[in-house]
Amino acid sequence: MERCIFSELPLSPELLKSIEDMGFEEASPIQAMAIPHLLEGKDVIGQAQTGTGKTAAFGIPVLEKIDVRHKSPQAIILCPTRELAIQVATEMSQLAKRKRGLFVLPIYGGQPIERQIKALRRGVQVIVGTPGRIMDHMKRGTISLQDINMAVLDEADEMLDMGFRDDIEFILEQVPEESQTVFFSATMRDEILQLAKRFLKTPEFLKVTQKVLTVPNIEQIYYEVRPFQKMDALCRVLDVYNPKLTIVFCSTKRGVDELTANLQGRGYQADGLHGNLNQTQRDRVMNRFRKGNIEVLVATDVAARGIDVDDVEAVVNYDIPNDVEYYVHRIGRTGRAGRMGRAFTFVSGKEFWKLRDIKRFTKARIVQHQVPTIADVENAKSSKLLDEIRDNIHKHELDRYLTIVDDFIQNEFDGDLTTAEMAAALLKILMHRELGDAMPEQKKSFGDTGAQAGMVRLFINVGRKSRIGARDIVGAIAGESGLPGKMIGAIDIYDRFSFVEVPEDYAQEVLNVMNGNQIRGNKLFVEPASRR
Repeated sequence: MERCIFSELPLSPELLKSIEDMGFEEASPIQAMAIPHLLEGKDVIGQAQTGTGKTAAFGIPVLEKIDVRHKSPQAIILCPTRELAIQVATEMSQLAKRKRGLFVLPIYGGQPIERQIKALRRGVQVIVGTPGRIMDHMKRGTISLQDINMAVLDEADEMLDMGFRDDIEFILEQVPEESQTVFFSATMRDEILQLAKRFLKTPEFLKVTQKVLTVPNIEQIYYEVRPFQKMDALCRVLDVYNPKLTIVFCSTKRGVDELTANLQGRGYQADGLHGNLNQTQRDRVMNRFRKGNIEVLVATDVAARGIDVDDVEAVVNYDIPNDVEYYVHRIGRTGRAGRMGRAFTFVSGKEFWKLRDIKRFTKARIVQHQVPTIADVENAKSSKLLDEIRDNIHKHELDRYLTIVDDFIQNEFDGDLTTAEMAAALLKILMHRELGDAMPEQKKSFGDTGAQAGMVRLFINVGRKSRIGARDIVGAIAGESGLPGKMIGAIDIYDRFSFVEVPEDYAQEVLNVMNGNQIRGNKLFVEPASRR
């Protein structure tokens, strides 16, 4: 099947921008097959597993057809479980975020129905829900399907297994006859075909064959990290495992550029590869990577197509992929030619459902590890240096340097310095240089700032006169650094400045992201406070 780039599809600029924001460049096979048919208004039956990108396959056409001027439901998506309904609604909300006035609402049991009724009254164009709760609303008169122009059954086979056939038929009978109907299912048994015959009009049958998703010779590890911790986590992984060549995958081109600049700033031999580079630039980067002049290659999925380098020892999913097959393609870059490889994946918050799908369909053993500590990095660096020292001793090419050492000990310390002490001093200097280059933001002491134990008190150059409240400060810190608001401590606001306490482990990150930022249009200057 030919490659399909989203920018080549007849989609609105707002939707294309949202797709780019989410890191989608190239459509997955089911998306490439389904989206053109759905945009043309055809009914579709798609056979595809979870994790193949089918939410976007139907979600993009659904959102493209919504008229935001009308606040009544125009699309309904049925899911077998509340978890899937929430997952689908979340992804569709992300896709819809640049279309002003477009609202997606998950409807499921276990959530207070009054809250759902209130949201429905405010106006919702896309409903994602479980059949039972949607039927409940229809019978109450709080959901009307008279303006529906697209109805989607997601994981139809699972809904039938759960006994929802009568509910599905009841709902689809209320959908206008001229509306578009779409079924997605992992299997295509008779019961589904019977439903399709009754409710679909000359549908297109689309099938994505499941590829073999086994990945031998690769140790697969994941870390639970908050977004703002990813950079330090990556550096520690690189320093502890010290892979010969590494490919780091980001979802977006901007992410590649930012991560590449950060790695270069920390002393790593890194370069980036994405779709905005011309062929000459791509060839130059790849040649340097093959020769080992670049140790870390940062890339998007599309840019990494065709990379064929046998010596890649590690792959890092800096951003977890949205498609199971992308995960397999990514980590398949290592562990080649009979060699062992490692794949590291960073996961945070709501991304765990993506990891669940990856585990389910690859049948892979992906083990959680703790992010390496600074002590782990120190041990790894010292071991590496000692190995280099051992190699040099075995080569017996030290005569010139032995003379220098002997002269230094005799002339500077009158023979009172031992060779062990001098070796320790040299090792300390080398370790400081190694860690100083690779980890400029390692944890440091802020001294006594007058904060509670375990916290750092920060000075901020804005206060009441700038219309700043505690909520503004909490929102700015949480929004920019990812630090949960509940972990922020005491806040004292004065006329022209304020103080806030943050956990010591996060203080440096907060200082980094807040300095030069703005609250209510006021440029910020933030520094550790002096003792009260």
